[in-house]
Amino acid sequence: MKGIILHGGHGTRLRPLTHTGPKQLIPVANKPISQYVLEDLRNSGIKEIAITLGDIYPEKVKDHYGDGSKFGANVTYIYQSEPKGIAHAVSLCEEFIGDQDFVVYLGDNLLKGGIRRYVEEFAGSDNDAMILLCKVRRPQLFGVARFDQEGRLVGLVEKPKTPPSPYALTGIYFFSPTIFETIRKLAPSWRGELEITEAIHLLVTNGYNVGHYIVSGWWKDTGTPEDILEANRLVLDELEAKAEGTVETPSSIQGRVAIGPNSVVKSAALIRGPVIIGESSVIEGKVYIGPYTSIGNSVKVERGEIENSIVMNGCLIDVDERITDSIIGPNTKITWSADSKPSGRRFILGESSEIAL
Repeated sequence: MKGIILHGGHGTRLRPLTHTGPKQLIPVANKPISQYVLEDLRNSGIKEIAITLGDIYPEKVKDHYGDGSKFGANVTYIYQSEPKGIAHAVSLCEEFIGDQDFVVYLGDNLLKGGIRRYVEEFAGSDNDAMILLCKVRRPQLFGVARFDQEGRLVGLVEKPKTPPSPYALTGIYFFSPTIFETIRKLAPSWRGELEITEAIHLLVTNGYNVGHYIVSGWWKDTGTPEDILEANRLVLDELEAKAEGTVETPSSIQGRVAIGPNSVVKSAALIRGPVIIGESSVIEGKVYIGPYTSIGNSVKVERGEIENSIVMNGCLIDVDERITDSIIGPNTKITWSADSKPSGRRFILGESSEIAL
């Protein structure tokens, strides 16, 4: 079985974070979202993986993953020049797939527990396709499954005003090569895209075997800053404590905290987990890092309080402020003027921003 990671899209809801890179490379707990996807495929025994690239800094994706060998996979890159839909991106991979079954995994999706069991289920079945569903609060925002009175899957509908069920399609799909012929029959939707929801619906209504499972753990589509912060919390909830750096005063650490090599937590700092701190970062004395915060590599926090936030690589934080619910892009500087009045701040900042408060 082969895998496809979809790495396109413009990420308009995540601007300015996506002005300088694709949304799938935004880190959650100090790891790019799409790396969780690649590692999930690899851990499920799928090592031949195609990554479809969009037009938002595709070279950054290639720089990170290379040929895939450092992640235990073999990566092929396939370009989708413009976002014409998931089904269009899948169709571009037909030659790569050949006659094998495959998994399509959106590069901005996270699934608790991974897909190994579903890979095994699909491989052992006679299904032409299989979908994973998740019960959600607002199904009208997703592709939604329709069932008959006996609970059989009878169709799918994309972003319905009146959802036929609370079960949304996750961004993970299992297919046989049959899907390529079905995609060729599609016409663009009102969005100008070839919809994977419609392709799967055609498989169902034309009598193909389409299996489905309702996922037992959490699933997260990280399409907005709020989604990314929630994903960060969900991943950090499963964090294992480790201390590879230096903690000058053991009492500075409360709860589950992971500290990377060459990082230093100075005396009188307080880190209250779950928190992850990357490599070669410095947390000065009297700084407070609160729960559900990710601090990247080579970050220096000289003053301030940070909670429920993501601070990416190379940042400098030097404020008499409380920063909360924020995503701070790489190489950003937030500094404080003596004339400023302490208050709470929330930031969504792109790469190399400079804020003087």
